[in-house]
Amino acid sequence: MSCSILAIGRDLPCIKGVGGIKSIILCDYGTLGTLTVSGAEVTDISTTPAGYKYLVKPGSSGMEETITASAENGTVFYVQNVNIQLQKLDKLTQNELQDVAAGNPHVVVEDFNGNYFLAGAFNGCDVTAGTIVTGTALGDFTGFTMTFTGNEKLPAFFMSSTAIGKIAIASSPIQP
Repeated sequence: MSCSILAIGRDLPCIKGVGGIKSIILCDYGTLGTLTVSGAEVTDISTTPAGYKYLVKPGSSGMEETITASAENGTVFYVQNVNIQLQKLDKLTQNELQDVAAGNPHVVVEDFNGNYFLAGAFNGCDVTAGTIVTGTALGDFTGFTMTFTGNEKLPAFFMSSTAIGKIAIASSPIQP
């Protein structure tokens, strides 16, 4: 049996989108409960997990997915990378990021086009890289960088406002 291609095609879209991400929300692995998925979108989650929101500056953070396929092995999976920069060094953030690096959270990504994506939907994401940077010149970046990597059978799902609304966003005590 061969795999069929959906017969929808795609026109060239209007030029009105922008790149980059606005924020991420981290939820502990396994706290989303059962995902209700329709098409490529999570339309509901069965729990009300705690979420921790991190705002990032435009032009410093992003998400990229790589399709990894092997015709020889008959496999395909998606590597989801979320890269963030958090400006300014402080003790509270450093302590928190140590805990984040030890876990494998689900990562909700908010882009500047109003889309939300769920990286690590079923397997969570690992922190695979990061830096604590002081810079050398007065105008250099100082702060934290982190890369979250998820390996999933499917691309990162879009998330509906209903699903996002169920995440209990904790207010941040950290004022960098």
